[in-house]
Amino acid sequence: MVSKDFFDALEALEEQKGIKKEFFIETLESALVAAYKKNFGEARKVEVKLNPEKATIKVYAYRVVCEEVSDPDCEISLEDAQKIKKSAKIGDSISEEITPKDFGRIAAGTAKQVIVQKLREAERSLAFGELESKVDTIMTGTVRRVDADTVYVELSGTTIEGVMMGSDQIPNEKYEVGARIKVYVKKLRETIHGVQAIISRSTPNFVRRLFESEVPEIASGVVEIKNIVREAGYRTKLSISSNDANVDPLGACVGNRGVRVNSIVSELGGEKVDIIIWSDDPFEYIARALSPAKVISVEIDEVLKASKVVVPDDKLSLAIGKSGQNVRLAAKLTGWKIDVKSESASKKQEDVDTGNFNVETDADDADSLFTNLDE
Repeated sequence: MVSKDFFDALEALEEQKGIKKEFFIETLESALVAAYKKNFGEARKVEVKLNPEKATIKVYAYRVVCEEVSDPDCEISLEDAQKIKKSAKIGDSISEEITPKDFGRIAAGTAKQVIVQKLREAERSLAFGELESKVDTIMTGTVRRVDADTVYVELSGTTIEGVMMGSDQIPNEKYEVGARIKVYVKKLRETIHGVQAIISRSTPNFVRRLFESEVPEIASGVVEIKNIVREAGYRTKLSISSNDANVDPLGACVGNRGVRVNSIVSELGGEKVDIIIWSDDPFEYIARALSPAKVISVEIDEVLKASKVVVPDDKLSLAIGKSGQNVRLAAKLTGWKIDVKSESASKKQEDVDTGNFNVETDADDADSLFTNLDE
C-alpha cells in the first residue's frame, strides 16, 4: 500500500538531521488518526500503525464489548465481537482493520505537513539541548552580519545563531564580518526563526570565564574569584584569594612575566585589569581596591557601611579615576561606600573640625574653610 520510499525518507531524516525515526513514526501515527477521521467521518476510536520493516500503514478501529449496545460507534455486542475474535468477552476492546485503499495518498500528504512542523520543533529541541550546557560559558564564533547595533554570530560546532546587542558589546570594539571572536553565552531564547543564544562580551562574567580558561588554579578551585566588577572597554577589578597557603593567587593570575593576564587584556582590547587580593579586613580590602593608587589611611563607619580614604595629593586623580571610574568600581567590588580625599584636603578638614586654624592662613583659604563649614 505504501512505497518503501516513504520509510526510506524517514531513515534519511534521521541520518541528516539526527532526529530519531521513531520520533516521526509516533508523531505521524497520531496525525494520521486525525487525517483519517477528517476524511472518512469516523466516530469510532481509531489507531494508525506504521510498520517500517514491512513498509505498511494500517488503520484499526476499536470498540468495547458490551452486553447491551447503546452506542454502535464505540460499543459492540458479545456475539458480534466473537465473530471477529472467538475469545472475546465483556469489557474487551476489539479491533478491526479499516484501512482504505487510497489511504497511502492521504498518508503521504499528512506526513509532509507533519514532518515539516515536527522537524522544526525537533530542531528547536535539539538546539536547546545542544547549547544548554554552554550557557554561562565562553564559546568561539564567526561574525556573520552586523545590523545597526546588533551583531549576529555563528557559534562554532552548533547550528545556533548568537545575538549580541549593543549593550553586550565592548564600547569602540569593531566587529567585522568573517572575524572569529570569543563570546559569553548568557541565555537561550526561542523566536519564530528558531533558537537563538544571547551572547555578550561586556559582562563581568566574560572576564571571569577568561581567567578560568587562562589560570588553571582558578579552574581547579585552588584560587577563588571572590568578586568581579567591570566597566567594559575601560577597567575591570577582581578580588581573589587562595585556598592553599602554598599558592600565591596574584602570581597565579599574572603568570610568568605576565603572560596569563596579558593574554586576557589582549582579548579585551587593552582594557585595564586590576587584580586585588581579597581580605576580610575592610580597612585592608578597601585600600587594595583603590589600586593602582596608594592609600594613606582608611576610616570606616560600619553602621552606614561607608568609608573615608586619604591618599597622597599626587595620587588623588588616580584613586578617583576618569569620571570617578576607579573609586566607583572599588565601591562595587568591596560593597562599601568610599569617599576619597587628598592628604592636604583631609588635613584642612581636620583643622576645621578641631578649630585648629593657622593665623597665617590667607584670606582666600579662610573664606574657603568657612564656606565648607557653612555647607
